[in-house]
Amino acid sequence: MRTRPEEDGLHPAGESGPRLSWHRPSEGVLTLVLAGRWCLDETLPARNAAERDIPAVPGRLTFDTAALADWDSGLLTFLAGLLKTCAARGVAVDPSGLPEGVRRLLAMAAAVPEQKVPPRNAAARTSLVSRIGAATLVLARGAPAMLRFLGEIVLSFLRLFSGRARFRMSDLWLEMEQVGPRALPIVSVISFLVGLILAYLGADQLKLVGAQIFIADLVAIGMVREVGALMTGIIIAGRTGAAFAAQLGTMQVNEEIDAFRTLGIPPVDFLVLPRMLALMLMVPLLTLYAGFVGMFAGLVVSVTIFDISLFEYYNETLRALELKHFWVGLSKGTVYGAMVAFAGCLRGMQCGRSAEAVGEAATSAVVTGILLITVAASVMTIVYYQLDI
Repeated sequence: MRTRPEEDGLHPAGESGPRLSWHRPSEGVLTLVLAGRWCLDETLPARNAAERDIPAVPGRLTFDTAALADWDSGLLTFLAGLLKTCAARGVAVDPSGLPEGVRRLLAMAAAVPEQKVPPRNAAARTSLVSRIGAATLVLARGAPAMLRFLGEIVLSFLRLFSGRARFRMSDLWLEMEQVGPRALPIVSVISFLVGLILAYLGADQLKLVGAQIFIADLVAIGMVREVGALMTGIIIAGRTGAAFAAQLGTMQVNEEIDAFRTLGIPPVDFLVLPRMLALMLMVPLLTLYAGFVGMFAGLVVSVTIFDISLFEYYNETLRALELKHFWVGLSKGTVYGAMVAFAGCLRGMQCGRSAEAVGEAATSAVVTGILLITVAASVMTIVYYQLDI
């Protein structure tokens, strides 16, 4: 900011450089005379030298700016530091001699206290016990919010089954396209590589007993029943869960979710339900696709590296696979999709009102989604084993 003395009703004293001097008109009163141009493009006087002339005993400081020419933020910075020194030494300040614009800006600067931002590595300096306690408190406070959000989703599904859910079918089809067909390239690459790894891993052990033909069993059952669903869930958590959190977080920052509530539209119905349905419908199909891609990778390795014929591998795969393996994989894919959608939408709806909060929500959505997938995979594997499925 820059102004001229004419704007404040003062008379310029020329365009010379900045000058200051002290004057004592009476006992206990100290007047600071400011003259010349106080701008950043000039060599401003050192504030420390000026502060040495301020008495250490209580008194009153006034200003004489009759000879002040142009000024900008350089003068404001000088005066702000000077006022802090006066306050520390108990010296009263009478700013009436300053230009009106300077007084107004100094008042605005003093109205808002300086924000003390903790350094980013402040958490690293706290003790391990403190960090564990803080994490425990965050978990304890977050659990009720997760249960509350889960309850809202259940109510939304009940409204869906009764035909009262308010969302657009076009949004559902768009989300299905985003999380399904557009995820095929990355799912194909990861599934092929995982199937290749399983084939090599199995061959390394099976060749010890001359049973390399059972590579087909290992790859087929592993990919269809467990690994295909697990890898697809993790891929979707990193790809789609973060996207859901970022989308809803941005809407939270822009107050769009508040607008839905104001209009009487449940945000869970309009925003969360289509995303939840899209993942629950698409992830099982992606899981099935990942299983076939992994089996194809095992076929390639077995035929080209371990001299197993195509016909032998095909027959052994058909003999090993049962319909229950497909149902197990599809059921796990459905649950993993629901977990990813729940984590992404939860973190997005809990997002703060800043750009940094959006990034934190996306990161938290991925971590939460993978954690939920791991827990669900463990529980379902134990249950299916106990049920002999």
